[in-house]
Amino acid sequence: MTDALLRRVNPSEITSVVKPPVDAETLDAARTIVDDVRDRGLDALRDHAERFGERTRDQPILLDTSAMSCAFESLDERDRAVLVRTAERIERFARAQRACITDLDTDVPGGRAGHTVVPVTNAGCYAPGGRYPLPSSALMTAVTARVTGCQRVVVASPGAHRVTLAAAHVAGADEFLAVGGAHAVAALAFGCEGFERVDVIAGPGNAYVTAAKQLVSGVVGIDMLAGPSELLVLADDSADPAVIAADLLAQAEHDTRAVPILVTTCDALPDLVEAQLRAQLDALRTRDVAAQALANGYACVAPNLDDAIRVCDTVAPEHLEVMTRDAEGVGQRLRNAGALFLGATSAEVFGDYGAGPNHTLPTGGTARFQSGLSITHFLRLRTWLSIEDPAGSGLIDDVRRLAELEGLAGHEASAAKRADSGSDPGI
Repeated sequence: MTDALLRRVNPSEITSVVKPPVDAETLDAARTIVDDVRDRGLDALRDHAERFGERTRDQPILLDTSAMSCAFESLDERDRAVLVRTAERIERFARAQRACITDLDTDVPGGRAGHTVVPVTNAGCYAPGGRYPLPSSALMTAVTARVTGCQRVVVASPGAHRVTLAAAHVAGADEFLAVGGAHAVAALAFGCEGFERVDVIAGPGNAYVTAAKQLVSGVVGIDMLAGPSELLVLADDSADPAVIAADLLAQAEHDTRAVPILVTTCDALPDLVEAQLRAQLDALRTRDVAAQALANGYACVAPNLDDAIRVCDTVAPEHLEVMTRDAEGVGQRLRNAGALFLGATSAEVFGDYGAGPNHTLPTGGTARFQSGLSITHFLRLRTWLSIEDPAGSGLIDDVRRLAELEGLAGHEASAAKRADSGSDPGI
């Protein structure tokens, strides 16, 4: 079918490739902006905010808690309640994650060692606001940072859309940076007049945001370098084509660069899904965006479930819906995905909108080695060592010999100073 909305590919055509999240041209453009904000600070930030139509010269760039509170109060009661309930679900899951990560205290030769779990002090949380305002991203990032224990939480989003401001209020943000793009990332990383830099930047964004995060990584921590959003549906002949099409379109409407994928063991399913895509696309308000995104995707028929799973693990998608018999059992066999959605009723959009787990996830094949956003991105494991009996444990002899092997005489001497525990410690 040459005119299929989802082109057809064979399993042999699927290769394991980690795609660069940004191209060289975008990276160069972002570098110019990042360098400008680093060098000129607030003046540069205002210039770029005005250039991109985010703020006029007389509008404040940094908003305080009262502005966020006012935005929240301006919403109707139903919308306020939705934001609060969503934040509560995200918080509940984040607290459960936090409870799994605890301090460590264990015996080592001659003493004890361990780690303490320490949050970063300042969290920068980015929420996109270009094609659509995304208050869900403000909640996903800022609620997670607050649960982790960050003392200061900043939300950055272009244009300070009212519902995003309200979400920042619900999340307990301390400040709201009313700009986006590479200049917002640079301000978060380097700070400027009246605005203190952060320690970690987290949250999804467009290619310029991602490029800027790549450029400032190392100056600050970042969560990941995420590219266009992806959904892979793994289905067998028990799956409903109408549901699959609806989920693929929900993903496709994110952005013209989004990637919807169907992998199936059923020869007839791609044509059935194709028919549903056409029917549902006609009625979709966001069809202009979704139709373009469908051209990025594909449908792949695998001869059996084992081969279908291998295709999924090769793609390593951001989101992976499992619509098969024994979905949980199949899910246990899948290794590479940012997030799994098990069973036909576990829609990916439930993850997008705050069922619990975070929706900021690795893309472009990086799920092979990268995790989605969680409290761990705002935590540090700080190790400690307390040695009381280095001589009796044999530790000194081993350290001295290793130092000799490496030719580091100072290391050997330092260890030797601990050899005689009864020696005069000096002044």
